[in-house]
Amino acid sequence: MKQLLILATTALMGLTSLAAAQEGREIRIATEGAYPPFNVAQPDGSITGFDVDIANALCAQMKAKCTIVAQDWDGMIPALQANRFDAIIASMSITEERQKQIDFTNKYYTTPLAVVVPKDSTIAGVSTDDMKGKVVGAQASTTQGNYADEVYAKAGAEAKLYPTQDEATSDLQNGRIDALISDKFVVTDWMNGEGKDCCRMLGDVPGTETEAGIGLRKGDDALRESFNKAIDAIVADGTYKTIVAKYFPFDIY
Repeated sequence: MKQLLILATTALMGLTSLAAAQEGREIRIATEGAYPPFNVAQPDGSITGFDVDIANALCAQMKAKCTIVAQDWDGMIPALQANRFDAIIASMSITEERQKQIDFTNKYYTTPLAVVVPKDSTIAGVSTDDMKGKVVGAQASTTQGNYADEVYAKAGAEAKLYPTQDEATSDLQNGRIDALISDKFVVTDWMNGEGKDCCRMLGDVPGTETEAGIGLRKGDDALRESFNKAIDAIVADGTYKTIVAKYFPFDIY
């Protein structure tokens, strides 16, 4: 029993020292810049949005110097593995398939998928029967893209996948697809703005709630532990709630 206690204490001290080692470290964080309101590229080349605010808050908590870099979504995981940056904070859902390639922190928000259609659409619901024979759009290499391809398409719909969310919403707005499946919070933001007059939300897709986490290279345990501690800290001290309130009138944790 004494030996087990010593081992446990040693392990705890090790994790503490690993987390402390991040203080002052330069961390390169990638985000997409094409997924409002989570990450949005500005005309001056900077990127703003919820993901960026969270990244900056976490870095301040860790006392680390961080640089935000833009990375196309399709190449996000390969670029992380190639050491082009150290972490992904880009609304990346934690999935079993991705966990085979990279590690994740604990969640920093939770979201369901939702379906949006033109206002004059006759589609009544979000089931596979409702989508049969319809063209359903989604951003590629995402949980919504997978759902469109693996669930709706297999049940008789046509899945049309896009490199970016903006291209998908543009085709919905211009009548080139019958429906769009998307992260609910992203498409809600779009419908509050550009998509307000064209479209309506059918509702959430049951059983699709996912957690977004920070993506890290396999084995980067020190950085993962530091981020996890920082996430807990900004939730506890109210920083997280303040950031959420800038973008959403409801809790997303």
